[in-house]
Amino acid sequence: MFNMEHMDQILLKAQTLIEALPYIQKFNNKKVVVKYGGSAMLDENLQSNVIKDVALLKLVGMKPIIVHGGGKEITGWLQKIGHESRFEEGLRVTDDVTMEVAEMVLNKVNKNLVQMVEKLGVKAAGISGKDGATLKVEKRYVGDKDIGYVGNIKEVNVDLINTLIDNDFVPIIAPIGLDDNFVSYNINADDVACAVATAVGAEKLAFLTDIEGVYANPSDKSSLISVLTLEKADELLESGFVGGGMLPKIKNCVDAVRGGVSRVHILDGRRPHCLLLEFFTTKGIGTAIIHKESLFDNEVDHI
Repeated sequence: MFNMEHMDQILLKAQTLIEALPYIQKFNNKKVVVKYGGSAMLDENLQSNVIKDVALLKLVGMKPIIVHGGGKEITGWLQKIGHESRFEEGLRVTDDVTMEVAEMVLNKVNKNLVQMVEKLGVKAAGISGKDGATLKVEKRYVGDKDIGYVGNIKEVNVDLINTLIDNDFVPIIAPIGLDDNFVSYNINADDVACAVATAVGAEKLAFLTDIEGVYANPSDKSSLISVLTLEKADELLESGFVGGGMLPKIKNCVDAVRGGVSRVHILDGRRPHCLLLEFFTTKGIGTAIIHKESLFDNEVDHI
């Protein structure tokens, strides 16, 4: 028996696919970097949704790269062994014990993500910045404070990343690098994502965070900014409204756009399928940071 309600549901799904078509065409064969962290890494359902989103990006012709963090897991393991976690300006003070735990935990997280992607029938390869000398670093200081084995990225060697992509793998990168003396350093995952996206010439960089996006006024939840040009981003940074962990994140986003990344997205990773909503729907969600408004932005809003 003909069911009109069922037919309407089918037509709605078809319309969703048609709406995604220009996005799929524009970004076919383009590299996209996803920085994966926050609550989305700790909730199994959200984790599954993110990995499914990345797998779909790959299967519709994009070339995704995952850069992941693991800060909350590192803190948890340090607590288990009775080792105190200390931070300076948002950066983890990394002594010998912390570095050993960080590398162990990040490797575990990395291979778990590989396993999840492979389970969906998509090839994945987990690496750290140590593999193939992908991330070359120098020691990082906070002012004149020594915060241990925390690195600033000096150079990204894209050879291994591109080799994996060219052989149909999704690279999954843990934020550990080597200095000139081949000493291991922990690196802020946001910094890694921006540096990798810039080095590979990514079309998009998406940050999965624990906030809805960028607000013109953080105390006013109705002030969410959908699209932020570099000019407006600079004004916002100078306004004094941006603080805490969002300040370095926006600065990273701005640097990535200035470095050649077409669009940087700040998304709420707690929202199921936020990547697909942002990449493939007309209005999207979160905040997109771009160089400047373009004709295509007016024709296909918020790609």
